[in-house]
Amino acid sequence: MSDRDSNLDPDAGTDRDPTEKPTRDAEEAKQEGEQMARNWIAVGVVSIFLLLLIVVGLMQATGLVDVFGPIAETQTQQWAAFAVLALIVVALAGWSWTTLVR
Repeated sequence: MSDRDSNLDPDAGTDRDPTEKPTRDAEEAKQEGEQMARNWIAVGVVSIFLLLLIVVGLMQATGLVDVFGPIAETQTQQWAAFAVLALIVVALAGWSWTTLVR
């Protein structure tokens, strides 16, 4: 082992990031755990909605389904309704991702 290798930090380059501050008590740990769970549930819900939107869009584009037929008669109206759904999912995604930043 060279001198260069012995001076290296054994944890350098790993994916483990230190927390901002260590948890001192059980109540704080419980609150942090609940907050993390809420954040990741929000990300999961948005991911599911996004996947469903992609599936509906692809089925609509190929003509397999006519999802918006009852509310929109022309193809342009149907794609406009799809665009509204896409904007709703984007807004929901933006909201859920801002909770991760806090």
